[in-house]
Amino acid sequence: MTLTHARSAVRAGVLTAALAALLCTGATAVSVASDESPSAPPAAAAAAADVPAGVTAGVAVFDRQTGTFTEQVNTAAPFRSASVVKLLIALDVLWNRSPDALSAADRARIDTMLRGSDDTAASTFWSNNGSGAIIDRMVTRLGLTDTARPPATHPGFWGYTALSARDTVKIYRHLLDSAPAATRDYVLGDLRQSTRCATDGYDQHFGIAGFFNRPWAVKQGWSGFSSGGCTAPTTTAAQAAEAAGGPVGAQARTSADADAVDLSRPALHTTGVVGAGDRSIVAVFTLHPSGTSYGKAYTDIGRLTRSLNVPGASRPAGTWVGTWGSGVRVRTQATTTSGAITTLPAGVEVLVGCQKRGQQVSQPPYANDWWAHLPQYGGYMTNIYLSVPENQVPGVPVC
Repeated sequence: MTLTHARSAVRAGVLTAALAALLCTGATAVSVASDESPSAPPAAAAAAADVPAGVTAGVAVFDRQTGTFTEQVNTAAPFRSASVVKLLIALDVLWNRSPDALSAADRARIDTMLRGSDDTAASTFWSNNGSGAIIDRMVTRLGLTDTARPPATHPGFWGYTALSARDTVKIYRHLLDSAPAATRDYVLGDLRQSTRCATDGYDQHFGIAGFFNRPWAVKQGWSGFSSGGCTAPTTTAAQAAEAAGGPVGAQARTSADADAVDLSRPALHTTGVVGAGDRSIVAVFTLHPSGTSYGKAYTDIGRLTRSLNVPGASRPAGTWVGTWGSGVRVRTQATTTSGAITTLPAGVEVLVGCQKRGQQVSQPPYANDWWAHLPQYGGYMTNIYLSVPENQVPGVPVC
């Protein structure tokens, strides 16, 4: 396991020179933050969405039961869509066509594009179906007001499509209320099967998927990060281009001044439907300061999402705790020899449901035999990589 983030001084004693040589200086541990149980009043009581410092956000939450918005922050502001545009790409393919009429190859592409946010599938549809014309058609069909094809300087970058929170709500409202039942059930069925690890190795269960219990259906988006948790591959030029939402060989970054939509700062978005009967539509678009790590952005969009008034949402019980280090694995049991479920994004905040004793893990001068159960991941991580002052997390029950 490679350590890339300094642990804050959370235990008594002085770091040995050996450990100090392993750790970088300057990292800040995330504080322990408690969240309410499912039976407690939701975070709806908050006066406004809690947008973390340094983050630019566009937020819309629409209650389909009452027909009203419960949250609105910069709803008309255009953001680069990243992979959220895959909703429009899929709906364009399915326009006036039953899912049953798709070829086996196209059906497989839509499935992996929506479930695993596969970029190759999106690029194939983009190239075959007219590129920017896809966006022009969907703008007209759905009456979108803030959506636009990628800038002329980057025509092949579907992830640079401009999209706002309120237009995203319109997309989901069309899917839920106007699209043919077969299309609705097919697309939402894929979104309900969103995989934790996207095909490019990014953990995509942040925001809605990380902070609300099922039922939910999500389409997430990210752009401008080098690695995202589930795996930590060396980023190639091809991967960097695909992360930006465009073809290999094209320029993957440009100045934000070149267009009204910021194409430079790291972007992380969570969109979807939440609750029984798909009661609430949630769209959260965020931009983060240059150089922000995926784990930090993941945590910030999570804090913002869980502060929202989302009617019908059920929130998991537990305590939110910061982590440190990179390559930290979530395992099936409280041992280092049990199977690895996933790898956490470096420095991400996790929900701890309970804790128990297991195999002792040593990271000199520390040793810890307590393991935390992470209900959102369905597994355990050693407490040694939790940013808490003792071996046990204060206030968290024993499993």
